[in-house]
Amino acid sequence: MSAPLSALPTDIKLRTESRLLDVRFDDGSHFELPFEYLRVFSPSAEVTGHGGGEGALVLGKQSVGISGVEPLGNYALRLFFDDGHNTGLYSWSVLYQLGKDRSANWARYQERCAEAAAHLQAPRP
Repeated sequence: MSAPLSALPTDIKLRTESRLLDVRFDDGSHFELPFEYLRVFSPSAEVTGHGGGEGALVLGKQSVGISGVEPLGNYALRLFFDDGHNTGLYSWSVLYQLGKDRSANWARYQERCAEAAAHLQAPRP
């Protein structure tokens, strides 16, 4: 689901202690997006890949922080993660979609993590 054409952020707060990006939209939607979630679902090509599918499985970002936020015109944010990642541009529609789909996205991410862990623990012939 993409953001409605009229959904524009009205308030964006970086909450460093709770490690949340707090975003309110003019349609009344309010999302608290954890830094780890934003990092593993970065819209960068490094994470999403270049050809469909689920993209790269990004692991080990439980403690990632955001050291800076740069507004890009009236359409997006660039987030500067303390692990050096800063190539994803979080457009308003991307932020909206990440907020709306957070539960389903996170559940699938956890499934993928479990599958990766099981694969690593499987006996090798």
